[in-house]
Amino acid sequence: MCGICGKINLNDSPVDETLLRGMTSTLIHRGPDDEGIYAKGGVGLGHRRLSIIDLSPLAHQPMSNEDGSVWIVFNGEIYNFIGLRENLIRKGHVFRSQSDTETILHLYEEYGAGCLKYLRGMFAFAIWDEKDRSLFLARDRIGKKPLYYWHSQDTFVFASEIKSILHDSSYQRKPDYTAIHHYLTYQYVPSPWTAFEGIKKLPPAHYLMLKDGKIEIKRYWKLSYLPKHKLSEKDFRIEIVERLREAVRIRLMSDVPLGAFLSGGIDSSSVVALMSGLISEPVKTFSIGFREEAYNELRYARMVAEKFKTNHTEFIVEPKAVEILDKLVWHYNEPFADSSAIPTYYVSKLAKEHVTVILNGDGGDENFAGYGRYIANEFSRTIHRFFPASIAKALLPLVMAMPHGKDPTNLFWRLKRFLQEYSNSPETRNAHWLCHFTTEMKSELYTGDFSSRVSTLDSFDLIMDRYKEAEADSFLDKTLYADVMMYLPDDLLVKVDVASMANSLEARSPFLDHEFMEFVARIPAELKLKGRTTKYILKETLRGILPEDVLFREKMGFGVPIGHWFRNELKDMAYDILLSDKAIQRGYFKKEAVKKILDEHTSGRWNWQNHIWNLLMLELWHRMFIDE
Repeated sequence: MCGICGKINLNDSPVDETLLRGMTSTLIHRGPDDEGIYAKGGVGLGHRRLSIIDLSPLAHQPMSNEDGSVWIVFNGEIYNFIGLRENLIRKGHVFRSQSDTETILHLYEEYGAGCLKYLRGMFAFAIWDEKDRSLFLARDRIGKKPLYYWHSQDTFVFASEIKSILHDSSYQRKPDYTAIHHYLTYQYVPSPWTAFEGIKKLPPAHYLMLKDGKIEIKRYWKLSYLPKHKLSEKDFRIEIVERLREAVRIRLMSDVPLGAFLSGGIDSSSVVALMSGLISEPVKTFSIGFREEAYNELRYARMVAEKFKTNHTEFIVEPKAVEILDKLVWHYNEPFADSSAIPTYYVSKLAKEHVTVILNGDGGDENFAGYGRYIANEFSRTIHRFFPASIAKALLPLVMAMPHGKDPTNLFWRLKRFLQEYSNSPETRNAHWLCHFTTEMKSELYTGDFSSRVSTLDSFDLIMDRYKEAEADSFLDKTLYADVMMYLPDDLLVKVDVASMANSLEARSPFLDHEFMEFVARIPAELKLKGRTTKYILKETLRGILPEDVLFREKMGFGVPIGHWFRNELKDMAYDILLSDKAIQRGYFKKEAVKKILDEHTSGRWNWQNHIWNLLMLELWHRMFIDE
C-alpha cells in the first residue's frame, strides 16, 4: 500500500526533481517505509511505499521492465498476482522481484489496457511507456484506492491525494462551486469533481490514457444485476459462505502483521469469524465505542471476540475528538461530512499500534441491502396502493407539530421524515433520505450570488443517472447499484482509505471482491430484503456461525453523537465558526439562515446535526486549503 504521484510536461521541458520529491513527501503517511522517483526529460514519477508484500529492495518503485522502457508506480494489492505471474513467466517474461507491482508491469506489456480485466484486488497505478510516449492511469473497479489529476495546456499532474498536486505552484487554488453545491447534498464531493477547480477524480472502474497531450477516459467494468441465478436458497447459502471465505483467504496474504476491525455488526463479525478459521493464531480485533449508549456497539463486538477467542482491543471516543478536526480536514483534502470519519480515524490509529494490515466489513450493506431506507422505500411502494399521497400530505402538518425529541431514532422523528418524502417518486425518496441539503433547503440557505452560479444544476440528477444506467429489473437492485456507484466509493471507501492511510495502515475489504460482488448482484432481490428483514440471505447463511444476538439485532451504523455534542461541548465552536465574518463573507450562505439552523438544533426543535457538520467541514476546508 503506497502513495503515488507524477508530472508530465507536455512541452517536454525537464520535470523539476525537487518539485517531484516535494510532491512525494506529502504522501509519507501513505508510505513511510521507502521513497523513490523517476525523472527523465518531461516525465517524472514519485512513490512512497508501505511495505506489505516482498519487503526486499527488489520491490522498490518506480519500477521498470527489463529494458527500462516501461515504468510503473502502483498503490494497492493484487491478490491473484502469483497465478498471473506464473502465466507471464510461461510466456517468456522475466521477473526480478516477488512483488505484485512487477506483475502489473508485465501484464501491461502483454495486453496493454486489457491487463485490467485480469487484476483481482484494489489498485491505482500509473504506467509511463517511453516507446509509445503515453501515460496509462487506472483505478480499481469499486474505487478502493484514490487517484486525482489536473490537466492544463502544458502540464498533466496526478497523485493519490490532492495535496500532492497542490504542491505544484503552477496550479492556482480555487474552489469549484459545482462541486461544493453537490457536496452540500451528498456530504461528499461526487466523482469526477473535486472541491478544487480543475482537479478531477478518475472514477472507479475507469482508465485514462494521455498521449500527444490529449486525454481519453474509458470505463472497463460495470456491475450487472442480470440475469438472476437460479439456485435454491440452500445452495445460495453454500455459495455465499464459500465465496466469502475465499475472498477473506486471499486477503490474508501479507508479510507483515494483520488484524480486523470489529464493530459488532454482521459484516465485520462475519469477516472475523472466517478469519479465525483460516489462521492458526488468534485474530487481532479492534473496536471503537462511545459513552453515549445509543451509539455504543461494544457489547456486540465483545460477543464476537469472545466466541472466536480473538485478541481484542477497544477505545472510547470522547467529545474531545474535536481536537483532531484539523488533522481530519488535512488528510481528507476536500470537505467531507461523514462524521464517522472520527471513530474510523481512532480505530485505525489504535490498530496501527499492533498491525499493518486490517480487514473490514465494508460493502456488506451495499451487496445485501442492509440499510433501513431500503425497508422504508419498499414499505412506501406497498402502501401507496391504499394510502394515497394526498392523505399523507394532509397528515403532515399535524405530525410535524408533534414533539420528536432530540434523538433521530425517535419514532416521531422517523415518521416525519417518512411522510415528508411519501409523495415523491421512489428514486427521489431514496435520494432525499440519503442526502443532507435538499433543493428546497438550498434555496433558503444560499445567497443570491452563490445561487446564480449553480441554480441550473440539480444535484439529484447525479443519482437519477445511476438509476437509469443500472442493468437491473427491480427497484431494489437499481438502488443497490446507485449506492455502489456513489455512496460506497465517494463516501464510505474514502472515509476508510483516508483514515487508515493517515495512520499508515492498509485496509482490505472481502465483501468488495469484484468476483464476490458479481455473484451476489445476481441473487434475486427478494432474498436480500424479505419483508422487514434486511440482508435476509446473508443472515440465514451465517446462522450457527455468528451469535443470534449479533445476527438479528437492530442496525446501528457507525454513528457519532454529534447532535448531542453540538448542543453541549461543541455548541460555542459551531456558532463561532459558522457565523464568523470570515465564513459569511465567502458569499455562500445567508447568515440568518445558518443561525436558524443552529438555533433550531440547540433548542431541540429539530435535529440538524448532519447539516451543521456539513457546513462546519466546508468552512474548515476553506480555511486550510483555500485561505492557507
